[in-house]
Amino acid sequence: MNKLAPEERSQPTMHDVARLAGVSPMTVSRVMNGKDTVHAKTRKKVADAAAALNYMPNQEARKLAGARPMRIGFLYSNPSAGYLSALLVGLLNQSSIHNMQLFVEKGDGQAHQLEQIERLIGNNLDGIILPPPLGDDPAILARLKSAGAPVVTVACGQPDPDVSPVSSVSIDDYLAAYQMTRQLIGLGHHRIGFIAGDANQTASARRLAGHQAALQEAGADNAPELIVPGLYTYRSGLEAAEALMALAERPTAIFASNDDMAAATVAVAHRLGMDVPGDLTVVGFDDTALATTIWPALTTVHQPITDMAGEAARLLQRQIRRRRDGAPLKPEHLLMNFSLIRRQSDAAPRVRPPAHFLPPQAPRPVDAEMASTTPPSA
Repeated sequence: MNKLAPEERSQPTMHDVARLAGVSPMTVSRVMNGKDTVHAKTRKKVADAAAALNYMPNQEARKLAGARPMRIGFLYSNPSAGYLSALLVGLLNQSSIHNMQLFVEKGDGQAHQLEQIERLIGNNLDGIILPPPLGDDPAILARLKSAGAPVVTVACGQPDPDVSPVSSVSIDDYLAAYQMTRQLIGLGHHRIGFIAGDANQTASARRLAGHQAALQEAGADNAPELIVPGLYTYRSGLEAAEALMALAERPTAIFASNDDMAAATVAVAHRLGMDVPGDLTVVGFDDTALATTIWPALTTVHQPITDMAGEAARLLQRQIRRRRDGAPLKPEHLLMNFSLIRRQSDAAPRVRPPAHFLPPQAPRPVDAEMASTTPPSA
């Protein structure tokens, strides 16, 4: 039998997606319609299968979904390219499945961000997704509350319901940092440098608090000079690592609040002729693509950024439907799992014997030296 030419092949169907995902067509239908009765792992299987087949719900399926296309805004100002890429992959995957139109705009600095929010509101968007640091900004959240726009934040702190009734998707940053610090202490590190994140982000404070709690519990060194500020940028990581390496007593390990700053720390160590992890252990946070593209590959906290963005899109879809049905917005807060990923950048601190220097000796007379080396006469 002759195979059909590509242009003659029929478009993939819901049954094709169900077969590839190993689920029933009814389950696929529930996922496509944004029902919250499907387990997260099953939703991911369906989303992956739909993406692999390039499946798009047909118009009849969209009618069954009971809604016109949803217009979603995404405003970002995060400096990490790897972090942003992971967010966008999750949003685009869900957009292709759930008939969402995604409008992406970059924040142009704090002075213009409220103007950009006004522009997004003026474009009659159905809802907005905000990553950090915008999702932690009280002024932005208050303005969106006054506009009545459904909002979901990703990887931010859980919003104050008195400020804005928005939904959120996050991990437990405190517990993740606590566990990573305990891992370092378990390796034998007791003088650990910490590069904090942007002070304007809720996650930064929670990661620092988790780190300090682990130090205090273990009785490890918690000297103030071991904590230096960063901005989640590579440049700020360079400056912070240089400050830690300039201490009279250097740390044996450095925990950076994201992978960009951890990568910068590895670069500083290499410039100083240090071996990572032989002379210095370095760990990060997020597990972006950068973690496995540098040498050595980073031990880090895996934050499922792509899956978190996908879940945020689903939460927003439900909020939009509630609004269209005339029901009040009902904020939802989803806490997702994290994991510690151990690679090649951490090890036990190297123990070296103390250096011993012999005192300088006075030179001997030349004739004495010659006499001592002249063989006896026969």
